[in-house]
Amino acid sequence: MRTIWNGSISFGLVNIPVGLALATKPAARQSDVSFRQLHRECMTPIKQKRWCEVHDREVGRDEIVKGWEVSKGEFVVVEEADLEAIMEIDDSKAIEITRFVDASEVDPVYFDRTYYLAPARETAAQRPYVLLLRAMQDTGKAALGRFVRQGSEHLCLIRPKGDTLALETMFLAEDVNSQAEIEESVGDNKVKDAELGLARQVIDSLAGEFDPAELTSEYRQNLRQMLEAKLDGQEITRPERVEEETPVVDLMEALKRSVEEVQDKKPAKKTRAASKGGSRKRVAARKSA
Repeated sequence: MRTIWNGSISFGLVNIPVGLALATKPAARQSDVSFRQLHRECMTPIKQKRWCEVHDREVGRDEIVKGWEVSKGEFVVVEEADLEAIMEIDDSKAIEITRFVDASEVDPVYFDRTYYLAPARETAAQRPYVLLLRAMQDTGKAALGRFVRQGSEHLCLIRPKGDTLALETMFLAEDVNSQAEIEESVGDNKVKDAELGLARQVIDSLAGEFDPAELTSEYRQNLRQMLEAKLDGQEITRPERVEEETPVVDLMEALKRSVEEVQDKKPAKKTRAASKGGSRKRVAARKSA
């Protein structure tokens, strides 16, 4: 399995070498089909330009800085050096476990993205991985921790997933909205025992085992079918190539300028007399020696 980060799980004096691998495809949060915006008239892909309204022109990347908007239209400029100064620099390459908790206590709402933790290839290095996995399976525990990747700090939870350790990156507490308002409104409502009994019957009639293969998207299937149908019944449209106009050049004038440039760069030749005089002087010098 291809890993995107390699380090170790660290707790106490224990270090378990692991690699971090993606559990989902990079585009898993999007459809497997992506679209580009085209100009209907010529089918040319549209480019997004960085435009300054004040100077009424496109600006390059080297002209752009980050700004934190403190109030409407007022910004604090943040340079890349400012961000680099507070980046986490951690060469330990370790996922530091700070606590073991009951896995059932951690609500999935805190989970951001799932990764697999792959053990080292050496058999001897795999044993502590398996030992931690079995111990967590037996106790129903999960491990809270933190690690640094590409200068950014990540809070995480490590949990057993089958015979694999999975790592969930986690949202901060301040990033998760409270459900207290909903709980308050729900708590004031009472249900009758007969109604509750009927609701349980409906649930029981639809009860079954979880099958990941059922997690399919009708929209994706319909989208693929529609695109394939269009491809079979319609020619592929390509934007017409715009030929750049060749500037009209006076050929004789261009040749003359080229010759002049070559002559200007060429070093001046020594005169024949000077060359002979120089050789006579060198001969005389050898004789006197």
